[in-house]
Amino acid sequence: MKLFSLSILYKDTGKAVLLKAAYDLSSFGFFQKSSVQEFMTFTSALVVERSSHGSRASVTEQEYLCHVYVRNDCLSGVVIADSEYPQRVSFTLLDKNPREADALTKVQAELDETKVILNKTMDSLLERGEKLDDLVAKSEHLGSQSKAFYKTAKKHNSCCKMM
Repeated sequence: MKLFSLSILYKDTGKAVLLKAAYDLSSFGFFQKSSVQEFMTFTSALVVERSSHGSRASVTEQEYLCHVYVRNDCLSGVVIADSEYPQRVSFTLLDKNPREADALTKVQAELDETKVILNKTMDSLLERGEKLDDLVAKSEHLGSQSKAFYKTAKKHNSCCKMM
């Protein structure tokens, strides 16, 4: 299962214009890569030009599949993959937000959002000019071992900071 190309094109009055493309040509030889990339760009434009607005299509060429989706607003997406790559996944890539289509990306985005919220919460807790060091020193609930652990951890972490 291999995805070779993902392209975004604009189709205006029959002519397709490449807006952005990403290629994975790692399975081709060094001297073949530029020719294969040109072929994929040409094929993407040709398939978009021959597709009508609001349509989806899949074209088979030897062991490769070319999936195209032309939206009504003239934007088009083309996926070129091997024949084992699932058609459902290809069309999901073309018509969904990538953060929603890929579960791992969605979880990572939620995790990043949670980190931002956590940092804001910590900053607001320590907002009044207090430092975590001062709070640890004043704490009656922390034992001497916990305070020593905090100081040791802070010392070890500080050696890795860029000055």
